[in-house]
Amino acid sequence: MADKLTTLGLRLPSDPRWINIAEKNIGEILIDHAFCEQKAATACINLIVKYSNKEKLVEVLSPVVIEEWSHFQMVIKELKKRGIPLGNKRRDYYVHELNKCKKGGGGDINNQLMEDVLILAMIEARSAERFKLLSEEISDHSLRTFYYELMKSEALHYKNFIELAEEYMPKEIVRKRWEELLIQEAEIMKELEVTPGRLH
Repeated sequence: MADKLTTLGLRLPSDPRWINIAEKNIGEILIDHAFCEQKAATACINLIVKYSNKEKLVEVLSPVVIEEWSHFQMVIKELKKRGIPLGNKRRDYYVHELNKCKKGGGGDINNQLMEDVLILAMIEARSAERFKLLSEEISDHSLRTFYYELMKSEALHYKNFIELAEEYMPKEIVRKRWEELLIQEAEIMKELEVTPGRLH
């Protein structure tokens, strides 16, 4: 896990209790996961609208929108196989707390863009870490394979978002801000309760 955390940049692994709780509430995890994929696609669409004059951003995020929505459809398929309805959307407390860490751009649109995409990078990194746990620990072998493939995808998105920030801001500024966010994210993870049926 340490090597994988280093690759993702995360400072704190998930609470060991999380995977045990997730295993016992896999239906709820799938529901929460579906909404996470839906929100990820929407977040990318919102950035494309917000920064529509940023050619590289539009180029990078457009296929991510399609991929995230395809993931949503894949999770819906897993729910249907198990006879589980999607139900109502849920508030993601992890993302809510992470968004509080976002700084204003100070009038600089590229600085604001960096803040926006680094928050997405963090969400993707934590999702990849959770998917890795699911792919290794749960008893359902079909879902193990499912989450292994999604883990690879989320890790790639994390990398894409970091590189996108560096497209519009100096690399040293991006790296410094990323280090700050990593510390803040670790503190959020320490404070969040391990909630049954939540992906984050």
